Amino acid sequence: MAGDIEKIKAVINNLKPSEKKVAEYIIKNADKISDLSIGELAKNSSTSEASVVRFCKSLGYRGYQDLKIKISADYTYRTKSIQGFVNINDDINAIVVKISKNNMQSIEKTMDMLDRNEMEKAANAILNANKIDIYGVGASAIVAQDMLQKFMRINKSCTAYSDSHMQLASAANISDGDVAIGISYSGQTADTVDALRIAKNSGATTICITRFGNSPITEVSDIKLFVYSTEAIFRSGAMASRIAQLNVIDILFSIIACKKYEDIIKYLENTSEAVSSRKY
Repeated sequence: MAGDIEKIKAVINNLKPSEKKVAEYIIKNADKISDLSIGELAKNSSTSEASVVRFCKSLGYRGYQDLKIKISADYTYRTKSIQGFVNINDDINAIVVKISKNNMQSIEKTMDMLDRNEMEKAANAILNANKIDIYGVGASAIVAQDMLQKFMRINKSCTAYSDSHMQLASAANISDGDVAIGISYSGQTADTVDALRIAKNSGATTICITRFGNSPITEVSDIKLFVYSTEAIFRSGAMASRIAQLNVIDILFSIIACKKYEDIIKYLENTSEAVSSRKY
């Protein structure tokens, strides 16, 4: 059965001129499509967002996101790769090196990318918040749980929500003086974006941890913390993106700990003693 890239090649000569430009760019750059926003694809193909939308409809895709997933899946299948850079023929040593180096690169580039002023704003907002609600689904929910665990240890009132209905309920009842944190690598997770939008309208300070660039989640965030990752949207599971997000949380925690060291060291001693005193 022909893949999506072959289907585009088959109909390319029947497309309108602007749609043909989109098709030509996708065929030549199938490995890059998963990282591009609709605006970036339009710019790179010298067309418009409307042309990209028409192209998606002409080919029978539900929308641009559907196209990105299908093209990325087809490219991954054709190249027999996992995570976009590990090949099925790689030996164990190659896999160890590739995954490790990709994770290290993600942390190093995130370090360079992080806006120090935004980090300062985020740390102060969290430090002074009455309560902190954290939103994340899927792999981002695991990152949210890590943030919850860290902040609980220093006596910050916070809750992590992975259920979409509970996220919305939290956002509707949050208020001025509170902080809502949305975690989404793609920046397009509808549940998390909707919750953060409602939290912002409710008066809370909103913070996002997401990949670099404009996205729906950045539009509803007062403070933006960007991470770098080479992961495509179509992937076997969050790897480098998760490592980069956890690194940002570790940095935030450390900034807050330094700002309120005398208080926080007591909380850490209390929690450490409570955990270590358990007998089995």
